[in-house]
Amino acid sequence: MTEKKQANRYAVVDLEATSSSSYAKIIQIGIVIVEAGQIVDTYATDINPYEKLDVHIRELTGITDQQLAVAPDFSQVAKEIYDLLEGTIFVAHNVSFDANLLAEALFFEGYELRTPRVDTVELAQLFFPTLDKYSLVNLAQDLDLELEQAHTAISDATATAKLLLKIQEKIQQLPKQTVGQILTFADQLLYESRLVIDEIYPTLSNYLPDDIINVNGLCLKKIADQQPTRYLSKNVARNLALLELDERPQQLAFAEIVEKRLLEEQERVHFIQAQAGIGKTYGYLLPLIAQGDKPLLVIVPTKVLQQQILENEGRKLSEVFHISIASIKSSRHYIKLDTFWRTLERSDDNRLLNRYKMHLLVWLCETETGDMDELKQKQRYQSYFDELQHDGHCTSQSLFGEWDFWNRAQKTAQTSQLVLTNHAYFLEHLRHTNWMKERVLVIDEAQKFMLAAEEYASQELSISDCQALLQSKLDRSKEVLETRLLEACYFELQHLIEQFQTQGKRELTAGDLALLKQNLAELDDIDFWDWVALLEQDREYWLEERRLQEQRSLFLRAGQVDMLDVARFLPYTKIFCISATLEISKRVNVADLLGFHEVTHDCLPSTEKSNQLIIYPRHLPDLVSMNKVEHARFICQQINGLIQLRRPILVLLTSIQLLLEVSNQLEEMGISHLAQHKHGQEMSIKRRFEKGEVAVLLGTGAFWEGADFASQPELIQVIPRLPFENPQDRFVKKVNRRLKAEGKNPFYDYHLPIMMLKLKQAIGRSNRSAQQKSCVLLLDNRLIEKQYGQQIQHFLETGYQTEQLSRNTATERIKRFFEGN
Repeated sequence: MTEKKQANRYAVVDLEATSSSSYAKIIQIGIVIVEAGQIVDTYATDINPYEKLDVHIRELTGITDQQLAVAPDFSQVAKEIYDLLEGTIFVAHNVSFDANLLAEALFFEGYELRTPRVDTVELAQLFFPTLDKYSLVNLAQDLDLELEQAHTAISDATATAKLLLKIQEKIQQLPKQTVGQILTFADQLLYESRLVIDEIYPTLSNYLPDDIINVNGLCLKKIADQQPTRYLSKNVARNLALLELDERPQQLAFAEIVEKRLLEEQERVHFIQAQAGIGKTYGYLLPLIAQGDKPLLVIVPTKVLQQQILENEGRKLSEVFHISIASIKSSRHYIKLDTFWRTLERSDDNRLLNRYKMHLLVWLCETETGDMDELKQKQRYQSYFDELQHDGHCTSQSLFGEWDFWNRAQKTAQTSQLVLTNHAYFLEHLRHTNWMKERVLVIDEAQKFMLAAEEYASQELSISDCQALLQSKLDRSKEVLETRLLEACYFELQHLIEQFQTQGKRELTAGDLALLKQNLAELDDIDFWDWVALLEQDREYWLEERRLQEQRSLFLRAGQVDMLDVARFLPYTKIFCISATLEISKRVNVADLLGFHEVTHDCLPSTEKSNQLIIYPRHLPDLVSMNKVEHARFICQQINGLIQLRRPILVLLTSIQLLLEVSNQLEEMGISHLAQHKHGQEMSIKRRFEKGEVAVLLGTGAFWEGADFASQPELIQVIPRLPFENPQDRFVKKVNRRLKAEGKNPFYDYHLPIMMLKLKQAIGRSNRSAQQKSCVLLLDNRLIEKQYGQQIQHFLETGYQTEQLSRNTATERIKRFFEGN
C-alpha cells in the first residue's frame, strides 16, 4: 500500500519594522500556520526596538512607542519563534524582506533559519493573471481576504495565509495537464515557490473539468452555450425596472425619440443630441433591441468606451435578457494560439518571459475571448506579447482551427444581436465584412467619427523600413546606375529625417519629395512600388514619429487635401448618430461635415444640474506666457491645496507632455497619483482610481470624452486648460479651408463651439447620476480675460451652477459645496 505523502506545513509570516531598509528593526511579528488546506495555529507579538518610531511608521501601522516600550526584547521570543518555524516552508507577501530580516535577527540570537521560501506575490500574479494590482490590500479587495487592519503583522499574515489558501484552491481547479506544463517552467519562480504547486499536482484528477477542452496540448475554456433570449418589453421603463435601474425622465424622453425615428418608413440618417449624464447608452440600446427587426452595431470612438459599455450595459443586458453580445477589436488584441504553442516548445533563458508562459497557460483556462487586454501586466515584457499578437490570418494548417480566438470573435460577431466596436476598426473592415452592413448602425459620439475617417483615409509607410531595404539592396548591387539611384533614395530619406530632428519639419510639400519620387520611379523595383504609388497621388504629406516596442520610428503619412466625404462609406438604411455635441453652432453641424443630406435632427433640452458646481477663479497666471515646467508647477500647487479636502481628484489635461511633467513634479512632492501613459492602460488606472488606491488621476485623450466616473459619490475635477484644437493639426486646417470657402468664420462658427462642447463632455464625466456630487475647477485665465470668454461663461451658465471668485477662496468654496452649504 502506497504511503500517503505528508502535507506541507507553511508558516505564513509578516513583520512590521522601523523602516523598509536592510538596517530595520522588527517591531511586530505575526505568524499563521497553514497545513492541509487549513489555518491550524497563529502567533503574534510586539517587539521592543529600543528606539523611537518615525511618524510615517506610527501612522502606517497604528503602533505607538508606548505600546512597544512594554513589549519583550527579540531575544526573549527568539527560541519560541524559531521552534514554530522549524520544519516549515516560510511564506510571505514579498518574501525576501520578511525572511531576510527575521533570519538575520534569529542568527544574532544563535539560531540559523534554513527554511524554504515561498513568495505569494509571484504566485498570485501567476494564478490570478487578470488582476490590476498585487499588493496585499488590492488582493484582499479582489479576492475577499478580509484584511481587517492592514499593516499590522497578524492581520497581514492572516490575509496572506488566506491568499495562500486561495492560490491552492485555484491550482486544484486547474486541469492537471496545465499544472504539469506550468511545472516544466516552475524553476523560473523565485525561491522555492514551486513547492506549493508540487504538493498539489499529484492529487489532481486526470480527467478534464467539464468547462475545459484539450486542443493539441493546450487546455482552453469552452464557450458557454448562449441561453435563449428573453424578449424585451416595448415599454422602456419596464425594461429599466427589470435591469434594476431607476427611471430618469430625460432618458425616457431620449428613448422615445429613438423609437419614433426607428419606426419611420423613410430612409434617413437620424441625429439625436442630448446632454451627458442622462443614460444615453441604455436610452438607445433598449428601444433598438426591443423594437428593431435587425441586429445592432454600435461603434464608439475609443476602445476604453467600448470596454466600458461591454462591462456595464452589455453585462447587464446579457445577464437579465440573455442578449448575445460581441465586442470586436483589431486582430492584434487577440492571442495567436499557434504562436504561443511554438513558444512553449522552444527554450528561452529569460526568467520573466518563462513566467509569462505559465501566466498565459492559466489565463487560457479562463478566457472566452482570447483578448490580451484582459491581462493587465503585459508591459513588463511587452515584446513577448507583441510576438503573440494575432495577424488576422488562420490557415488550414493551424493546430487550433475553430478554436482560434480571432476566428471565433468574427463568427460570434456575425450571429450576435449586439456588436460593439470602435470607429477605427469599423472603418478598416467595413468594405470587407458583409455582416456589418446588415445591421442598424449607431454611431456614438458621432462628432469624433469625422476624425476617425480622416485617419482611416490617410496612408503611411515606414521610413526606417525603407532605408533598411535600400541598404540591403545597395550591399548586393553590382550595376552603377542602380547603385546611384539606391544611394540617392537613401540620401533623400536621410535628409527628411535630419530636417525633422534638427528643425522639427513635419509638413512636406510636393517639392520636398520630388527627387525621391523621381529616383524611385526610375529604379522601377517592385519592392518600392507602394512608395511610388503613395508619392504619385495628389495628397498632403507629413512626418509622424511613434514609439514601436522600445524604439521610436518615423513614418511618411499622406492624406486627402480636402475633407473626406464620410457619408459614402456608410451604405446603411438605418443610421443613428448620437452625441451631446451634434449642433456645433447655428451655422455648422456634424451632419453637414459628415456629408449627410437626408437627415432628421432631434435635440433634447438640457436641464441645470444642482449636484454640480463649476468654479472659475479670477487673477490666474497667463497660460500663454508660461512654459511647460511653470504650468505644471502651478497645476501641482492647486492639486496640493485640494488634497486636504479628502475627495478623489480627476485632472484632465490637453497635452501628454504636460501630463508627464505634472506627474514628475507630483512625485517630487510625494503626492501619490496615477497618470495615463505612465502607470498602465486607461481602463486599468481608471479602476484603480475608482477603488480609492490613490486620490489623484491625471488623464488626457479618452478621459475627456468616453470614460465615466460614476462610482465615486463625490469627485473634484480640475481642468487646467480650455480644450481648443491645435491650429496646426491637419484636420483643423481642412475644416478651416472648407468653412472659409463657405463664407463662415472658422473660429466663432466651429473652433470655439467645438471647444465648449468638448468642455461640456468633460464636465459630464463626473456627473453620471443625480446622487453624485462633483465640483469642476477651471484654471484657464482666458475664460475671464479674453473677449470670447464671455461666450464661454454664458454657455456654462445656461446648464450649470457657476461661480467666479478669488483663487484663494476656491478650495474653501469647494469644501462648503460638498458639505451642503
